[in-house]
Amino acid sequence: MTDKITALYCRLSQDDMLQGESNSITNQKAILKKYAEDNGFSNPMFYVDDGVSGTTFERDGFKAMMADVEAGKVGIVITKDLSRLGRDYLKTGELIEMVFPDYDVRYIAINDGVDTFKSENELMAFKNILNVTDG
Repeated sequence: MTDKITALYCRLSQDDMLQGESNSITNQKAILKKYAEDNGFSNPMFYVDDGVSGTTFERDGFKAMMADVEAGKVGIVITKDLSRLGRDYLKTGELIEMVFPDYDVRYIAINDGVDTFKSENELMAFKNILNVTDG
């Protein structure tokens, strides 16, 4: 496959809904789509989990995205921030540091300034630990 998917992953938990529109799926989609367009990332595809906590990875949208990652269809995964990917910092760290690289997948968390293609991700582990609260 020459034109790999740019996976745009959105997640909203019940707790996020209480915090208003800034975390909404609609808002996340707009941010991710604009980022992909502005940076020339082709073949965008949304994977969405609405109303699901980030403390579990048993999420339909996440599992569909990971199936595509494991099938070699995805080149880039982009989230609004690290907490959208997950709130279990060990599992999230494993995805970013081990799983995605094994499948040659670049990971970007826009608001946290994380881009595994670049080397300035020293604070990522600390930001990830701060995301362990429910949501």
